[in-house]
Amino acid sequence: MAKIAFLFPGQGAQAVGMGQVVAQHLPPAKDLFDRASAFLGYDLADVCWNGPQSKLDSTVYSQPALFVTGLVGLEKLKSEKAAAVTGCQLTAGLSLGEYTALVFNGVMTFEDALKVVQERGQAMQDAADKVPGGMVSILGLDREKIEAICQEARRGDEVLQVANLLCPGNIVISGHRSACDRVPEIVLKAGGMKCIPLSVAGAFHTPLMQPAVERLQQVLAEVKLSPPRLPYVSNVDAAVHSDPEEIRKLLVQQVCSPVLFEDSIRWMLAEGVTTFYEVGPGRVLRGLLKRIDRKIGTEGTLD
Repeated sequence: MAKIAFLFPGQGAQAVGMGQVVAQHLPPAKDLFDRASAFLGYDLADVCWNGPQSKLDSTVYSQPALFVTGLVGLEKLKSEKAAAVTGCQLTAGLSLGEYTALVFNGVMTFEDALKVVQERGQAMQDAADKVPGGMVSILGLDREKIEAICQEARRGDEVLQVANLLCPGNIVISGHRSACDRVPEIVLKAGGMKCIPLSVAGAFHTPLMQPAVERLQQVLAEVKLSPPRLPYVSNVDAAVHSDPEEIRKLLVQQVCSPVLFEDSIRWMLAEGVTTFYEVGPGRVLRGLLKRIDRKIGTEGTLD
């Protein structure tokens, strides 16, 4: 029997127009945008549907937008493939996508998660504004070579380190902008295939996000967390967690820790997962899945 897992995308998956068609034809999806807009104090649907892209790419807007649009994708799945929703047995999210996974899992309410995501986005944006930083995706090199590239590109007390272990041959590094700028030339010399700067505001998943930690701790302390209905795999250690207080600590730790996406997927595969649903906008996660194992069955929700 097929074993199903749901994966929820994070920053980088945002695109102008996301969720619009579904919300215009599915009342529960439209209701999510309406509730979010009332809570946030601005028209989230307008940001998602009309942009401009530069505004949607801003961490302050992209995090709530992707969180809500992931749940819109879930509503679409409920209306079209209800059996997949009831048959889901494992869940995970990529960075921000963990919050969408936790709402699906009954760990947080929609409003509480939106409150945390809003503060998380603002806190991370503020941390990014203090120190110019960036993230770069490197294709075609293993972790050992990329660690050496980070060491070569750093100067003085600059931060530059592995931030996302996504799939074989696709690792994201993150750190000071000045260090990131030196990376392409070094990657080329090392024989890498490609070096792609990411559309993010700062050096996420590094110690440069430490100023956001205290604010995230405070807002997380204000919300109730319940045990997840289904096994939930954390980005921080690629392991399943069910204790609410442990999950609370991991969500804080995740901001400065590398995302172990490939390890999480391999753990799920070992547990017998045969089909993964990318619940939210884009096709980023399905592309990563196929690089991990071409035999993996994948489905999308908001292509």
